[in-house]
Amino acid sequence: MGLNRRRFYRPSGTLRYKKLFIIATEGVKTEPQYFAALQTEQSVIKIRCLKSKNNSAPLQVLKRIQDHIKEEGLKDSDEAWLVADQDGWEEEHINLMFDWSKQKVNYGFALSNPKFEFWLLLHFDDGKGITSSRSCSEQLRHHLPDYDKGVSANKITRMIVETAIRRAEQRDNYKSGWPVTTGTTVYRLVRNILEAEKQ
Repeated sequence: MGLNRRRFYRPSGTLRYKKLFIIATEGVKTEPQYFAALQTEQSVIKIRCLKSKNNSAPLQVLKRIQDHIKEEGLKDSDEAWLVADQDGWEEEHINLMFDWSKQKVNYGFALSNPKFEFWLLLHFDDGKGITSSRSCSEQLRHHLPDYDKGVSANKITRMIVETAIRRAEQRDNYKSGWPVTTGTTVYRLVRNILEAEKQ
């Protein structure tokens, strides 16, 4: 009696285009590590973080993404995002970044106040009582004792990312388009990334 052999078929057609997220970040370590943790080899998205060798001011972040789009282009189906911290930067510079993000529907601006670590903190608690950059770091270390300006991919699960999105969204009543007090709009970018993964 012969064995029934399972036949494997290679799907015909072309490979699916991976939606690209171009992200210009202010930080050189934490933000790129975090966004890298959101994709796997099986991801149907591709994330490319544009970073400099040093921390950079908002206008440098803006110039970096403008130069990249000018040189590489950007498909209508892709997205380009600026990710920055409040960190005492002048409102005039933040306004320029925000105005840039309104030029096209696939541009975005994500600001954290006081800094990106507040977004990370929302993965673990509601972020109440944060009054400064220092208190944000101290509270984050309660959850990530080894945290030192870096994010381990195994600490970022889909469940806690979705929890952080929910917490950040509940705070979002920013009339200016970004949080002028403690808060973050990074969830808007991360929500788009997760939604693109489902498609």
